[in-house]
Amino acid sequence: MEYQTITYQQIKEQPEINALMERGNDTLGVMGYTEHSGKHACKVAKCAGEILKALGYDKRTCELARIAGFMHDIGNCVNREDHAHSGALLAFQILRSMQMPPQEIACIVSAIGQHDERTGVAVDPISAALILADKSDVRRNRVRNRSKANFDKHDRVNYAAVSAKLSVVPEKKWVHLEIELDEEICSILDYFEIFLQRMLMCKRAAETLGLQFRMHANGHKMC
Repeated sequence: MEYQTITYQQIKEQPEINALMERGNDTLGVMGYTEHSGKHACKVAKCAGEILKALGYDKRTCELARIAGFMHDIGNCVNREDHAHSGALLAFQILRSMQMPPQEIACIVSAIGQHDERTGVAVDPISAALILADKSDVRRNRVRNRSKANFDKHDRVNYAAVSAKLSVVPEKKWVHLEIELDEEICSILDYFEIFLQRMLMCKRAAETLGLQFRMHANGHKMC
C-alpha cells in the first residue's frame, strides 16, 4: 500500500469525521452536557499543536497532535460512556481508509483512547498535549443549559469560568493554567471538587513532557 501524508486541514474537511462530531455534540446536547462541537475540537487541536511547537517538537509531531485534538471526541456519537475508546476505534478505521501510515495511526489512536480522565493517562508527547489542551478548555460559552436554576455542577463551573489560558514556559519547564472564576457562581473550592481528577491528569501529562504543571485561580497559586 502506498501511504499518504495526511494533514490537519484534510482532517478538518473530512465529511465522515465532521458528521460523527456533529452527531455526538447533538446527542450530548440532548443529555444536557456542555458543548463538544467543532469549535471545541479546533480549540483543542490548536492548543495541542502549540504546546509541542513551544517545546521544540518537529512539525509532523505537532501536526499529529492537531489531528488527534480535532478527532478526540468523535466517540460521543456512539455513547458518552467509554467515548475515548470507541472514538479511538472510529479514528483507526477512518485514518486507515485515508491511507495514513500505520505508525502515525497508532500514535493518534493511542492519544484519543487515553484522553478521558477516568481511564486514561499520558503515554507520549501527543497524548500529553491532547490531555492538557482538552482539560484546559473551560469556558462559559460551552454551557448549553440556558436556565441557571437548572445548572448541574459542571454547568456551574464552566459558566463561572470568565477566562482560562494555558501557556508553556519552556525556559522554566512550566505549563501554566490561569483561570478567572466568578466566585458568586462557583468558588475555587467547588472548581477543585469537580475537576480535581482532571487537574491531576494535567499534572501527570505535564510530567510526561518534562514540565511542572502550575495553576492559578483568581490570582491564587493552586499548584
